[in-house]
Amino acid sequence: MRHESRAGGGGAVDAVPRHEPERFATLFVDHAPELKRYVVRRLGVEPADDIVAETFAVALQRLDTYDRGLGDERSWLYGIATNLIGRHRRREIGLYRALSRTGADSVTEPFTDEVERRVAAGAASRRLAKALAGLSQKHRDTLLLVAWTELTYEEAAVALGVPVGTVRSRVNRARGKLRRVLAGADPTVVDEG
Repeated sequence: MRHESRAGGGGAVDAVPRHEPERFATLFVDHAPELKRYVVRRLGVEPADDIVAETFAVALQRLDTYDRGLGDERSWLYGIATNLIGRHRRREIGLYRALSRTGADSVTEPFTDEVERRVAAGAASRRLAKALAGLSQKHRDTLLLVAWTELTYEEAAVALGVPVGTVRSRVNRARGKLRRVLAGADPTVVDEG
């Protein structure tokens, strides 16, 4: 149930039920940094703050309807963020394709000075990026939720609103395709630099 402010503003902050502002603040403090890292890895630095802010705006509007029987809100927040990332699919695929061509990772490059390690991992990263760009959005979303955020299959199922078996199937198919592109290498072992 939404509560309007007395001034009638009706903004997102006004949507917080009066008994839940601490719950929302805790969610933000506990999960915003890791959500931002996930979005940066998928889309780069530029859109990350906006996606995270929008994730919490959506969560704020729906907080009072979240079924706590589904568990911790962490997977729910990743689901919201993943849906918002889907709107930027072209950008994500473009970043992967650029990495596959050049080996220069525009997302992680500004954060590291380990040039030797990046050069050594460059070829594998390019192949991995090309393979990620070739995955369907559903398979990429599912695989990256499990691999990059360390959500369990059950948590990823909650995040994506699909059965656990669907998560298992998507991850298995995505890993299989990545192994083929990476000439049999296990994609979960590739150092992303």
